[in-house]
Amino acid sequence: MNSFQEFEPSSKADTKGAISLAEGGTTSNKFPSAAAPSSPASSSGTLSRYENQKRRDWNTFGQYLRNHRPPLSLSRCSGAHVLEFLRYLDQFGKTKVHTQLCPFFGHPNPPAPCPCPLRQAWGSLDALIGRLRAAFEENGGKPEANPFGARAVRLYLREVRDSQAKARGISYEKKKRKRPQQQQQQQHLPLPPSNNAS
Repeated sequence: MNSFQEFEPSSKADTKGAISLAEGGTTSNKFPSAAAPSSPASSSGTLSRYENQKRRDWNTFGQYLRNHRPPLSLSRCSGAHVLEFLRYLDQFGKTKVHTQLCPFFGHPNPPAPCPCPLRQAWGSLDALIGRLRAAFEENGGKPEANPFGARAVRLYLREVRDSQAKARGISYEKKKRKRPQQQQQQQHLPLPPSNNAS
């Protein structure tokens, strides 16, 4: 074992064993789970929804590495293996992504069914990578060696986002943060007069 925690088979299989990639949507994982990552929330007893999802994602990625041919250790995992994993997950996608030859290319709500493939939505993949990136570092991985933060992974996610935006006619513009109501009111109030007027 290296400086960070490798995946270890657990004595008890995770019956859910799934990666939830979209709100409410899951992809089946027919493999037993790996050991849970040691995170700060683990010691408190109950984990948040995010922590539970991160643990399931980490276990599923570990299982993917073990079932890889040839099997891979986490220490030998690279950005290319992460991309391979993301492409593997596409088979469980629920988002219709129109091809350029499809008459509904660029239409967000097509009027009829088409044979275009179902893929993982960009937002789901982006969130998954964020959770796996955090889990890697929580398990002792060094940030500079994090395969989930590799340039190739970032470029792939950007390419998926852009291609899905064109194919589905949906823009993925970053939403501007709304300021809390109290701050907006304070900005419109006149400043009190200063006391040191000469």
